Amino acid sequence: MSIPPLLSRLRLPIIGSPMFIISGPELVIAQCKAGIVGSFPALNARPEVLLDEWLHQITEELAAHNRAHPDRPAAPFAVNQIVHRSNDRLERDLAVCAKWQVPITITSLGAREDLNHAVHAWGGITLHDVIDDRYARKAIEKGADGLIAVAAGAGGHAGKLSPFALVQEIRAWFDGPLALSGAIATGDAVLAAQAMGADFAYIGSAFIATEEARADARYKQGIVDGGAADIVYTDLFTGVHGNYLRGSITAAGLDPDDLPQGDYRTMDFGSAAGNEGGAKAKAWRDIWGSGQGIGAVDRIEPVADRVERIAREYAAARARIEA
Repeated sequence: MSIPPLLSRLRLPIIGSPMFIISGPELVIAQCKAGIVGSFPALNARPEVLLDEWLHQITEELAAHNRAHPDRPAAPFAVNQIVHRSNDRLERDLAVCAKWQVPITITSLGAREDLNHAVHAWGGITLHDVIDDRYARKAIEKGADGLIAVAAGAGGHAGKLSPFALVQEIRAWFDGPLALSGAIATGDAVLAAQAMGADFAYIGSAFIATEEARADARYKQGIVDGGAADIVYTDLFTGVHGNYLRGSITAAGLDPDDLPQGDYRTMDFGSAAGNEGGAKAKAWRDIWGSGQGIGAVDRIEPVADRVERIAREYAAARARIEA
């Protein structure tokens, strides 16, 4: 398999997934310093002038780290771009990313050939997230360098397919960079993802319960306290199926086991419990995304400690297999 040089020097084969609201410069920098790819959605930088400031901060801090630690340089970082036509910032955000020559661009909700060409022009690579083989083929046809297979169990907007089926179908024709997303939170699971054919594990929910994540303290504790049975899969809140923490749905005044049909955004439920000013709960801000792998997360800790633990688990899993 052909892996771009900038992805071949990671401490662990892990890409931290970009999480709406949650991922900011602090999380990205900590992940990269720990030796895994850190990422954030461009739309997290609000107002949009913050994007330039964030990229300046990330670039400068990682460069300083590399000067101080030439023996263990930081991993590259990524910026997630929503390609859907509803994102009226896309062109401006891409121009800022070109200014800072962002190493990796993760694209979602659409594949565009011109965007891939633009990223390649400044020396970056693109990874496109997909939920099935049809979308995977379209992304590569339009020039994406690699794929992120979002399988069942992933946090936030997630697919319905088993990771075994999804990776198998993609690997039947594609030998480029492939990351797998879906309930991965341990070193054992990272190795399992590689065993089935992926190059990288794509991990999000496990990093919500870290000190650097921009998440509500209750959200972080919900990740620690929760397990697979606490995840609800529904399209109610955004119109696209996703996985959410059961407790946050209950706190919004809804029954997770008897959710209404239709578009929640247009429904009138009155005031939602626990929200400032009595406003109705909003997806991501109040209704919290999470994947099914959170049963492995038992504490809130710094990113460096979480990555260190995953590294130990990964090494132990490899030793068991090789014994």
